[in-house]
Amino acid sequence: MSRRRTLGTKKKIALLVSAAAVAGGGAFVMASTSNAAQSPRTLSAADSNVCQGLATALGNNQKFIDGQRANPDAQSAARVANREAVIAQIKVQQKASGCVVGESAQGSQSTQPAQSAPPSQAAPPSQAASAPAGNANAGGAAASGSAQQVCKGSTVTLSGEAGAPAASSNQFPAGTTLKVTNLDNNKSTTVKVTSVSGSCVLLNNAAFEQVREPGKFLIRRAVIEKVG
Repeated sequence: MSRRRTLGTKKKIALLVSAAAVAGGGAFVMASTSNAAQSPRTLSAADSNVCQGLATALGNNQKFIDGQRANPDAQSAARVANREAVIAQIKVQQKASGCVVGESAQGSQSTQPAQSAPPSQAAPPSQAASAPAGNANAGGAAASGSAQQVCKGSTVTLSGEAGAPAASSNQFPAGTTLKVTNLDNNKSTTVKVTSVSGSCVLLNNAAFEQVREPGKFLIRRAVIEKVG
């Protein structure tokens, strides 16, 4: 009798331990699943237009830095420092937007050459219309008489630089006046090129705000015109 009681007690203890282990394992799995469900998903450029715009901006700035380091001049160090600060701000925006921090993508405008309108389409100088730099217009998709469309098919994003509305370009010298129209909301801005970039045109923060759609950092359907 005492042996049966001993075995019975041991069996009960073993069963209780096994049940506790199973319950504990289940609790661990449930906790892990719950934590995974609560963790926000990190988005890539392919998942979000916001992330794609930020990745393109970062890539364009990095390309500019690489170009300055490959062919430096007296001002390259200052330009690189400025763009590195811009990239740091873009990474902050990527984190705040739930994007992959540091993800880089090149904009399509970086490889497209400037295209000039045929001579037969050019209007006489007397018909030229000019607009002040930084002027945003609704319904500004129509070109002025002397404007010529350039960088056809390009997307437009922001450089991340502060200051008054302006643009940077790898195809047009400083002082060139460009008009950028966002066909998705029919807003346009006319700005002067003030610096060099790795793309046909990058708008600084102030200029981009004049033509952007809320929550977007990339203009997919853009018309870029050289007006001066």
